[in-house]
Amino acid sequence: MILRFLLVFLILLALAGGLGLLKYQQIQQQMAAFSQPQPPSTVSAVTVETRTWQPQLEAVGSVQAVQGVLVNNQVAGQIERILFESGDRVSAGQALVQLDTEVDEADLVGLKAGLNLAKLQLERNQKLLRDRAVSQGDVDELSAQVSQAMAQVEAKEALIRKKTIRAPFDGQLGIRRVDLGQFLDAGSAIVELEALDPVYVDYTLPERRLSQIAVGQSIEVRVSAYPEQTFAGEIRAISPAVNAETRNIQVRALLPNPDQRLLPGMFAKVSTLLPAKDAVLTLPRQAVTYNTYGDSVFVIEPGSGEQEGQLVVQRRQIQTGAVRGQEIEVVEGLTAGERVVSAGQVKLRNGAAVEIVEDAAE
Repeated sequence: MILRFLLVFLILLALAGGLGLLKYQQIQQQMAAFSQPQPPSTVSAVTVETRTWQPQLEAVGSVQAVQGVLVNNQVAGQIERILFESGDRVSAGQALVQLDTEVDEADLVGLKAGLNLAKLQLERNQKLLRDRAVSQGDVDELSAQVSQAMAQVEAKEALIRKKTIRAPFDGQLGIRRVDLGQFLDAGSAIVELEALDPVYVDYTLPERRLSQIAVGQSIEVRVSAYPEQTFAGEIRAISPAVNAETRNIQVRALLPNPDQRLLPGMFAKVSTLLPAKDAVLTLPRQAVTYNTYGDSVFVIEPGSGEQEGQLVVQRRQIQTGAVRGQEIEVVEGLTAGERVVSAGQVKLRNGAAVEIVEDAAE
């Protein structure tokens, strides 16, 4: 019995020793692999440059027409003619809709006849007044009747004119909202009219920026419909009051729009241009690693010791400033001419060897 237990014990001991030896060999192989020099990581690099920098205040806003109305009629009537098509460009005073004036024209004929009769009676009584055949009161009464008849004629002529609905200013029409033969009550919507050249862009800025803006200051606008195009304009008005709820100030800029690409209601990204700065260090935004404890970059330097002849990287904290497009201002931490990693930062650590290639994948 004791021999049997002893045999089992020796067998288990042999198995444990074999497993331990195998594990030891694996650890030695791994240590040998880690001790081998690692191949350089491939990265893209960019050089810190000195540029003339144009600071900007970024905001969002909306495009507004300089003039925009919903054309309607002042007097009721039935549409006799429609003189425009949806989307037409029209001039100030151009006729858009003609309402039926047949009854009014007939009334006007009668009113003009009454006016002529009143004038004849007045002329006859004025002659009789010289001969003392009528009194001055009779002449005054007839004179008042002439004036009244003239007023009625002018009122009817004005009514007839109002039945021709005209464009109040130059602009582009929207979608027609009426049909031929339709009866329109006074104030009915006929068509939208927008003046599209120039246009306004309304946006807001925080009140702390008030000292940095002024009427006449240049702006740049981008819209989603034309992402590659920049529209230039200038500030035309600044609100005299700060919004008490948002602590923002309203700004209105004017932009030329000869091609009429900017339409009212468009969402606009607005950059208010500030005075240019000389000799500002800049980097592409993708070269900077952003963290809660600060911004940093990997600076590329020549290696030393065992890494002599290679390029290595060192993480360096920097202080960044304003952003313009894909460029960011470097306030502290770098000097002009230094090279930093612009792509491939994720796989790097301090002292890692790198190989610079174009468009390295992270």
